[in-house]
Amino acid sequence: MAKTKRQFTPEEKYSILQEAEREGVTETARKYNLAHSVLNYWKRKYLVKGKDGLKPGYKKVDPLVRSLEEENARLKKIIANQALELEFKTELLKKSDAHYRKAGK
Repeated sequence: MAKTKRQFTPEEKYSILQEAEREGVTETARKYNLAHSVLNYWKRKYLVKGKDGLKPGYKKVDPLVRSLEEENARLKKIIANQALELEFKTELLKKSDAHYRKAGK
């Protein structure tokens, strides 16, 4: 049986912190089945940044944006390979042209 990760909104976190102040950390942690360290972490975040500190610290990336970034990286790689190939061919042409000029004189 897999354990699902619960996600609390910033308002829920704030109300749990208030409850912990009123009723005690141990009772609140048992009631919501949370570790003491989680409550302490939320409290530290709240004391530093206020309610904004209780918001998730990561930004969700839109799947469409992610797929466009991957396609962009793939296309840049293709263009780089083509530019390298073109440069290599022009160098070969210069060398072969110089070789034929020396032989023709």
